Amino acid sequence: MFTHSIRRRLVIGSAALTATALALAGCGRSEDTPSGGSQPTTTVSEGPATGNLTVWAMGTEGENLPKLMEQFKQANPGVNVTVTPIPWDAAHNKFTTAITANTLPDAAMVGTTWMGEFADLGALDPTPQGFDNSGFYEGALDTTKVGGTQYGVPWYVETRLVFYRKDLAAKAGFSTPPTDWDGLKAMAKAMKEKAGAKYGINLQPGGDGSWQTVMPFAWSAGANITGDDQKEFTFDSPEMQEGLKYYQSFFTEKLAGTDLPPNQTEAQFVNGQVPMFISGPWMAGSVAKAGGDAIKPNIGVFQIPKNKSATSFVGGSDFVVFKASKNKDSAWKLVKFLSDAKTQASWFKMSSDLPAVKSAWEDPSIASDPLLPVFGKQLEDAKAPPAIVNWEQVAKAFDTEVEKMAKSGQSPADTAKAIQTKASAIGPGGS
Repeated sequence: MFTHSIRRRLVIGSAALTATALALAGCGRSEDTPSGGSQPTTTVSEGPATGNLTVWAMGTEGENLPKLMEQFKQANPGVNVTVTPIPWDAAHNKFTTAITANTLPDAAMVGTTWMGEFADLGALDPTPQGFDNSGFYEGALDTTKVGGTQYGVPWYVETRLVFYRKDLAAKAGFSTPPTDWDGLKAMAKAMKEKAGAKYGINLQPGGDGSWQTVMPFAWSAGANITGDDQKEFTFDSPEMQEGLKYYQSFFTEKLAGTDLPPNQTEAQFVNGQVPMFISGPWMAGSVAKAGGDAIKPNIGVFQIPKNKSATSFVGGSDFVVFKASKNKDSAWKLVKFLSDAKTQASWFKMSSDLPAVKSAWEDPSIASDPLLPVFGKQLEDAKAPPAIVNWEQVAKAFDTEVEKMAKSGQSPADTAKAIQTKASAIGPGGS
């Protein structure tokens, strides 16, 4: 996402903050089938998976997935699964080249913001009947839907929370974290005035991926990125401007800085210079590693503060079957296996990836963690960007205008208008 935050995420150890740290443009036509492809799968047969399956997965997921496949093969002794790990920075080009050359695997992990593009290229097999979607987080399930058709299932998820120093919050007069916008502003001020912080909170002043930090405030103000049909952008709305105005206020009031050095979030959190930031679950492990045993009891998280809603961003990865697969029936059985709650809990223990299936969060390895249940609660109110072909380009335009707003004082109204103009010129893409 993907700009996805997962490209840059760190997987560090286990989820517990006890002995170990938590870490956790397409062209083409959507109705076209890549050369050599077959008709969409409508149902999945009874019985075990058989034959050969090829699977691609990125990053550490690609490295860890073969271990999980041993469980799948035990339940399906007639199947052979070959997993190919792919570096994130090479993955998109590898997929698009394979779509053109008709050399795709049977199934793959796909970043959520690539779904619209790959579906528009005609590469994805629609999810067949027989999949129970009721157990998935709604925001995660939405990432699989393109133009009203579901492709694949959510595999794992992540969302954004506010991280804070519990000890410094107490020093600033807060025994419990804030729940609304006024409370977050008050806490940021108190962190600076009473707890000795240089800035109350670290917010991205634009730059790559900053939309993932800004949009939770815009969504919580009632904004949307597109209309329901995902054909027209709606950035230039009063609700978007309200979210942008609130975000900018942290910079104009010197509660957040534009002068913070990059890649120092953990160090500044540990030394108390910037005792709050917004990020995903992997940062708990990163902060714990940076601060050691002394910092672990003082790491706290709370949900995105409420305005009209308390909506955060949901990211992660989906798992899909490609239309050109010659063993789609078994490939979909693999996807069913991966979306089973017990499998999701096992995968969490291997990878620290948070389950997309809600019931998997009842596993003690997750439920007993001091921080993870808060992420689970936030996932009940979390959104993803629309699954459109050109989202990556639109996101870059968004990030550029947010930087002007944070660093140069461009007004929220002008920022929203500029994003709308650029996004409309780019268009959603697709046929």
